[in-house]
Amino acid sequence: MTILAWNVMGMGNKKTVLALKNSIFKFNSSIIFLGETKQKEKYMERLRMRMNFYNSFYFDPIGIAGGLDLCWKKEVVVSILQAEKNFINSEISVNEEEAWYNTFIYGPSYYDEKEKFWQSLSSLRGRNQKRWCIIGDSNIVARKDEKARGSLSI
Repeated sequence: MTILAWNVMGMGNKKTVLALKNSIFKFNSSIIFLGETKQKEKYMERLRMRMNFYNSFYFDPIGIAGGLDLCWKKEVVVSILQAEKNFINSEISVNEEEAWYNTFIYGPSYYDEKEKFWQSLSSLRGRNQKRWCIIGDSNIVARKDEKARGSLSI
């Protein structure tokens, strides 16, 4: 089983959609997490159907920012435990193997929202007794020279 996670920075571009389709085929992905889709659920639903992903959970963008899309194939069992604008917390199992917790994240880009985000993630761990994996984009950089765009505040 392969999980594909991508900060797509918008799914409205045909080249982005083609790159996503190619990646799904190349890696034979069973679960896909897209952060920052910037699209409403109807658009993403049509896209998912074209890629043969019929199970999904979607968190709409707020205005033109954000949007989280988690979709999975039929051999995977995903239970959504909690979702907010920056994460989807789930329990996943494949072929009746032991389940694990997986939190798919797209961290806030604004400095004043980061502490609350990390506190939310920390509280999730306190409840989880199974294996736990975090996948996505935390929007955290260690040094200013790692940042290519946007504000230099980290």
